[in-house]
Amino acid sequence: MTKLTASVVGGGQGGQLSMKALADSDRYELKAVADLRPDICEQLQAMYPAIQTFTDHREMLAACPTDIVCVSTFPPSHEEVTLDALKLPLKGILVEKPLGHTVASGRAILQAIQSRGIPMTVPHGMLTKATQTEVIGRVRRGEIGEFKLLEIQCTRWDIINAGIHWLNFFVQLTGIEPLAYVMAQADTSTRTYRDGMQVETVAVTYAQTRSGIRVVMITGDEVQINCEGKETLFRIVGTKGTIEFWGWEDGYILLNEAHPAGELIMPEEFAVTGHRRLLETMADEIERDTADYGLAVSSLAALEIVEGAYLSARCGCKVTFPVDAFEPPSAGRDWIPGIPYSGIGGGRNGRQL
Repeated sequence: MTKLTASVVGGGQGGQLSMKALADSDRYELKAVADLRPDICEQLQAMYPAIQTFTDHREMLAACPTDIVCVSTFPPSHEEVTLDALKLPLKGILVEKPLGHTVASGRAILQAIQSRGIPMTVPHGMLTKATQTEVIGRVRRGEIGEFKLLEIQCTRWDIINAGIHWLNFFVQLTGIEPLAYVMAQADTSTRTYRDGMQVETVAVTYAQTRSGIRVVMITGDEVQINCEGKETLFRIVGTKGTIEFWGWEDGYILLNEAHPAGELIMPEEFAVTGHRRLLETMADEIERDTADYGLAVSSLAALEIVEGAYLSARCGCKVTFPVDAFEPPSAGRDWIPGIPYSGIGGGRNGRQL
């Protein structure tokens, strides 16, 4: 079997995960990496002596074209780097999450790749693990009845960084059902930043699909998790049962008709997980000449919830989908709930709705 050649743009955490996955896989040959920082290039050259390093991705693409490219740069640069990479006769591409810094940019990236018809993957590592994929299967098979609600509690993380993984899991649980709207409230009093992004001190995000499936996500610097010893909690509620698990951890508790007392289930972990599993799945698609964009579509939907949540928190209103077409209402910011109605300034009688 001929190995696929691969290169990586971006030598940060995501890029290094891709590089390790490519180096560990017998399906790929890692040829080159580009990073703006010369010192990072030197470090990566020491880790992978056979590769070429570049401080400009265009120079790398021209001097060392490869079968696949992994785009692992800062999100605002994803679109530019992806479009440059697509000028090559690529066989596949990886774009780190979030797809773009905005929904519009993420959508442009996805559409450009789809127009080429080549396989694409987005690294959402939860979907490469046995526990989380088994949970999705049980929910979709109706083992807890009709899926109604996902509650997520997460401390020391935020909507954009960890939250996009959590929300992508929700989108996958629903079978990528279209979203109706999102509302969020975010406290910013501590001026927290994380992974280069300004984030919330604490926030509550509430989103709903068109059929009424809901997600409620609590994130922030200090969130009390109501499950002792855990820093992340997922609680899935159906009409005939519940499932609880703990983010990236192995194992889950299933409560349903077959397990009325609740049972801790520990699936055997896959031999390969993470970036490598996703990249090897993409190699299979290249071999079969197929392209499944389901993961990319769900990642874009998760990004839309993220962008909508922050917009909702800023504007103090419900944000409807598609988010990039939403226009915040010009009126309403001076309407303060919970105080007596003055009788002036317009309004509508809720008793007559």
